[in-house]
Amino acid sequence: MGQENFKEMRKAMVVSQLRTTDVSDPRVIGAMAEVAREDFVPSANRSIAYSDRGVAIGEGRALNTPLATGLLINAANIRDDDNVMIVGAASGYTAAVVSKLTESVIALEQSAKLVSKAQANLATEKNISIEKGKLADGFEKGGPYSVILIDGIVEQVPDALEAQLAENGRLVAAISDSGVSRLALGRKAGGTVSYQFFADCGGCVLPGFEKPKSFEF
Repeated sequence: MGQENFKEMRKAMVVSQLRTTDVSDPRVIGAMAEVAREDFVPSANRSIAYSDRGVAIGEGRALNTPLATGLLINAANIRDDDNVMIVGAASGYTAAVVSKLTESVIALEQSAKLVSKAQANLATEKNISIEKGKLADGFEKGGPYSVILIDGIVEQVPDALEAQLAENGRLVAAISDSGVSRLALGRKAGGTVSYQFFADCGGCVLPGFEKPKSFEF
């Protein structure tokens, strides 16, 4: 499939998935219109890179849906001077988009193979640092962060991530609430992060954020 085809698919994603929802920041739309999403998925899946569902990238993982990622980035209201951590960097797509909006991005990934893919995909990006580590633990060395974006559906946000969020910082995530994926914006004040749900939206589950199972007798 030629580059012109992918450009048309990217344009269709912007028109049909982003502009018709609450992805309203022109900077976010511009960044997602610029980054070639097809370069971040396996060659066998390039033709569905812009579909409205997750795209498998190996290691039991998938690139989150364009809409979910766009809504999360939009809600984070990222500025030029923000220090941003992407939790669940996968093959690097979201980090590439966010790097167009700010000067400092930490892309955290726990899969060694996906870290290698992200490093290859983001080799020319000078403002992205790719780090390997357990996603739920965050990357304390690079913090505190004014923005933390968890790029996938989680059952809970770990205390470790909230601790690495700067005072007055924003944390965005898709939180599974009684089986429904709900996008949430958290703000830190007085050392406590308070969340507000702003949309119901599908997406891809990010492993390692499960709530402990309670025993039933």
